Amino acid sequence: MQIIIRACAVMLTLAVTVVACSKSNNSSGGGGSVNSCDGVSAKFSANVLPLIQTKCAINSGCHASGSVNTGGVLTTHAQISAKAAAIKSAVNAGTMPQTGSLTSAEKAIIACWVDGGALNN
Repeated sequence: MQIIIRACAVMLTLAVTVVACSKSNNSSGGGGSVNSCDGVSAKFSANVLPLIQTKCAINSGCHASGSVNTGGVLTTHAQISAKAAAIKSAVNAGTMPQTGSLTSAEKAIIACWVDGGALNN
């Protein structure tokens, strides 16, 4: 009986250790999600701007020139980076974009770009 109890204790300890060590410590900071930026290409001109143009601004019409939406116009780095934290938060919460949706990979691009300092790169 003691052998079974010890074996169960060892298995439980091992299971807790494996689960605790499998979690990433790179928090995306929004929506309580955990996000690793390993392998995520988050360059503004190559990844973020085309995504914002397609899903948020020009193609959707929500944040294009002349927009009076709450977020305002999101067509330049200055405009987008000024609202980077709010964009990340809205994307992680699932409230933006209002039309369509973003994939997990697209959400990671935005989160990683913001977490990396919202650079104009």
